[in-house]
Amino acid sequence: MSESRNTPPSTLDSMLDPRIIDPNNELVEHSSLGEDDLAQIVRVLVGVRRWREAEAALSVESRNHMKLNETDMKALRFLVMSKNQGLIATPGLLAEHLEISTAATTKLLDRLAAAGHIVRSPHPTDRRAVVVTITSETHEQVRNTVGRSHARRFDVAARLAPEEREVVIRFLNDLSDTTSTP
Repeated sequence: MSESRNTPPSTLDSMLDPRIIDPNNELVEHSSLGEDDLAQIVRVLVGVRRWREAEAALSVESRNHMKLNETDMKALRFLVMSKNQGLIATPGLLAEHLEISTAATTKLLDRLAAAGHIVRSPHPTDRRAVVVTITSETHEQVRNTVGRSHARRFDVAARLAPEEREVVIRFLNDLSDTTSTP
């Protein structure tokens, strides 16, 4: 089912339409595409924009709810994954995962410990190392926000046929490749 051509597009949608933002085909070669194809491509881009906006809003909401920044949330997700897989999380592994310095990791862990999100304890086999674990309360909070959101996304992907998933995978990977600088 195609959109009616008489329906005025929203301003945001118009910013994705090459007929409006690039009418002379200077950046986007669209002259060989029919109106239905162009409208469908714009709907794909609108869907991608809506997904990015929804994901960003959820991320901000989760961070604000827990009073954390993006790196803090990434650290907590890493600690949840480590716990779920029975892995021992150390400050060094966390620094490597987050791609931050050991000094930044120490500050992050101090902040998370002060807020009651993590506990540091001695490593079971290495007297020089420290183990970092997420508290049960914080684990539950992360599970109820990020975890439930991921479960809904998983369900959406699971409803696709295998061939459709391959098309989506190729599309998203190709789309990701467009963000690299030439």
